[in-house]
Amino acid sequence: MSRTPPLVWGLLVTGVLGVSSAGAILSHVDSIPPLMRASWRLQITVLMLLPFAIWQYQQMDVDSRNRLTEKRTVLIILGSGIALAAHFGTWVTSLDHTSLAHSLLFVTSHPIIIVAGTALLVRRPHKLETTGAILGLIGAGITLLDATDSGEVTLFGDFLAFLGAVTVVGYIVAGRILREWMPVFVYAVPVTLLGGILLIPISILMGEETAALGWVESDLLGWFVLLAFLAGIVGHTGLNACLRWLTPLTISFAVTLEPIIGAFIGWFFFDEGVPGQWTWFGGLILITGIMLVIKGGAEGELDTTDE
Repeated sequence: MSRTPPLVWGLLVTGVLGVSSAGAILSHVDSIPPLMRASWRLQITVLMLLPFAIWQYQQMDVDSRNRLTEKRTVLIILGSGIALAAHFGTWVTSLDHTSLAHSLLFVTSHPIIIVAGTALLVRRPHKLETTGAILGLIGAGITLLDATDSGEVTLFGDFLAFLGAVTVVGYIVAGRILREWMPVFVYAVPVTLLGGILLIPISILMGEETAALGWVESDLLGWFVLLAFLAGIVGHTGLNACLRWLTPLTISFAVTLEPIIGAFIGWFFFDEGVPGQWTWFGGLILITGIMLVIKGGAEGELDTTDE
């Protein structure tokens, strides 16, 4: 068994830092309404990913290219784009209604949601998944003790972040189906573009008075470019590259640290408030629960394969 090159661990750390920076930067540019803020983020990400997608498309064989236009593929991409739009719309809006730490804690709780779906539709959850889900729910409940209607943390904001976790499950499931044969950027570009486009009419219907392509001449363009680069290229692309040497379990464990790292980035660079005592206590329990769910999920899939 070959050893993991030391640089890969550096790439993993850099990738986690990249994805963890997204919440802090999106919270910082709150002069842009949330739905359009989310759309701008996705639009710029598409432009950065497009060259990689073109390159990967050119490497695809004829049969794989033909599968791109099949009805099943198109419908899955459409569903994934809708889920991504809902995820970013609810999550970015939550940043305006609750603390950065709470938003990140709840939006990264999707592994617990997947446990429920797995139990209903796929298989009996592994005991670690069940334990982790229960522990995660307890931790989430404890963090809510810091919530007040007039304070930095609100139940409404936490609920929006939780909806962001629920809706991202559709994006994850669609990705797992299509990524069995579709290159990552060929998948990401149309889904991300669709998500960004769908958010525009919703933003208009919600009364947000910001131009759909306003980022082109916005004073905040630099922040959005930095956001797309750090989260999209350095973060997600870096973590995908790590899969060549590291197991998905290792990467998933590392990403569970996003709420802690993201809250620190927000505090250190953008003067975000320090999380309350119940957020620290409950948040650590929630993260521990998520880690157990991820570990249990890996073992549960292994058990299923061995049967």
